[in-house]
Amino acid sequence: MVELAPSHLTDPASDHPSGHVIVLGNEKGGTGKSTTAMHLVVALMYLGRHVGVIDLDYRQRSLARYIENRQGWADRVGVALRIPDTRVIPRSKRDSREAAEAEELAAFDKTLAELRAQNEFVIIDSPGSDAYLARLGHAAADTLITPLNDSFVDFDLLALVDPETFEVKSPSHYSEMVWESRKRRALKRGRPIDWIVMRNRLTSLDAKNKRRLADMLDSLAARIGFRTAPGFGERVIYRELFPRGLTLLDLAEVEGDFKMTMSHVAARQELRDLLSTLDLPGIAEKLQAI
Repeated sequence: MVELAPSHLTDPASDHPSGHVIVLGNEKGGTGKSTTAMHLVVALMYLGRHVGVIDLDYRQRSLARYIENRQGWADRVGVALRIPDTRVIPRSKRDSREAAEAEELAAFDKTLAELRAQNEFVIIDSPGSDAYLARLGHAAADTLITPLNDSFVDFDLLALVDPETFEVKSPSHYSEMVWESRKRRALKRGRPIDWIVMRNRLTSLDAKNKRRLADMLDSLAARIGFRTAPGFGERVIYRELFPRGLTLLDLAEVEGDFKMTMSHVAARQELRDLLSTLDLPGIAEKLQAI
């Protein structure tokens, strides 16, 4: 298990015995899960919250790499940046499926319990596949965020669509997996998962397919039980920030190549809008701070 330096140390038995778990999940790569997760992590830390991170994507480790870049850049330039307590849970190498899943379950439960005891929020980045660790992460969610690129290719993750009428025929494999995770969660802890589908990488063009996709999402939301949230626009700045581990919220505090533009201001508002829609505990009244 890989651990990065935490920004704080607290008594596990005291301050935050039951941290709110936010999971970024779907079964498709390239939708902005890790970028969204990182901006939520930093936003919550800017709002004074203690945040723990679990990266379940043991191969790509995109979120963990983002945070490692952040720590490395801060050390090189001598800037004090907020760094979350971060863990990566590797996939078991046991020969049998039963033994492997038992080992992964034990590692996941232990890690999640530790982070929930020490943090008000725990953010989990799941792999873009139907892996056992991904299912564990989904079932642990208080809030599940599924980012989708604004296209029919990504909508296929949620439901099968009639190619002629564009009517929703049936939920997809991923939607069924979320449904199973919600049932397991309800049986185990009683509280339901708040599932939010986030339309990401939006363009400013008011295309016919864009409007049609919005209508289909609204129809499917009522059918299988999720809420929709505004996501982030397609902006080059997100790709430029990754090597230094920075987010839009850091630009005002660091010196360097990045100058605030109207596009960046708009992007910060997108983050506020997302946080407002998520309606996380104890956050709504503080959003103007970011």
